[in-house]
Amino acid sequence: MLLEREPLVRRMAHEILDIPFNLVDYQMVLETVDRWVLGHRRHYIALANPESVVLCDHDAPMRQALTGAGLTLPDGVGVILAARLLRLTHYGRVTGPTLMLELCRWGQDRGYRHFLCGGGPGIAERLAARLSEQFPRLQVVGTYCPPFRPLRPREESAMLDIINATEPDIVWVGLGAPKQEKWMARYRDQLNAPVLVGVGAAFDFHSGNAKWAPAIVRRLGLEWAYRLIQEPRRMWRRNVHNAIFLTRVLRQCLLGAGERNPVFSQEESPQDI
Repeated sequence: MLLEREPLVRRMAHEILDIPFNLVDYQMVLETVDRWVLGHRRHYIALANPESVVLCDHDAPMRQALTGAGLTLPDGVGVILAARLLRLTHYGRVTGPTLMLELCRWGQDRGYRHFLCGGGPGIAERLAARLSEQFPRLQVVGTYCPPFRPLRPREESAMLDIINATEPDIVWVGLGAPKQEKWMARYRDQLNAPVLVGVGAAFDFHSGNAKWAPAIVRRLGLEWAYRLIQEPRRMWRRNVHNAIFLTRVLRQCLLGAGERNPVFSQEESPQDI
């Protein structure tokens, strides 16, 4: 089953505004993570929305983080709209909060060891407790809440030691974009865990620190509107970036620049995915 899906995962990689997106579904992501864990490979997963793509214009480390990811997934209805406009085959959005639940469920029978890194004070611990209630056989082997300021060298070394000592298979990173993407790109080679996943707001939603949009709102792709109502001061800028993103996608459509050939990150060859 896994071998049969590998060529399909590779074919679902396309560039949208020069950022390589893997336009796959949740099952393909789960199977890819399984290969990475079993093969002791080291990769990270970025979930990017239109704002993330626009940030890449003036943030070179963010661009490098997205293009260097093992998988860059379409977290945002705007990315899927762009795929439709560019006539790219896709399987819909893959969002951080949902992927966390799916991967926790999937990993129970596989014995995955999870580490939670991020969130405000006490959030990761609360998240661990809630996920363990929902998934009784889940193995959460540790949590860490890094300070919001840059880490001092001694703190950086201590953080890496704490994570590596627990021997996790998956490190969940909830620092918010673009900080979490840069964090994963920076520490990927220093962490022994096969998989790092940047999931942002999932820490707040699943810990109960913030309200997740109702299921019907999520199915309709209207989470952006729900969050705008909940946090107007914080979210208005994201919607400006959405408009900029779609304007540029329309220009790409007019120029006929939609990439329909597979693209790969700098860290992988077609045989490695």
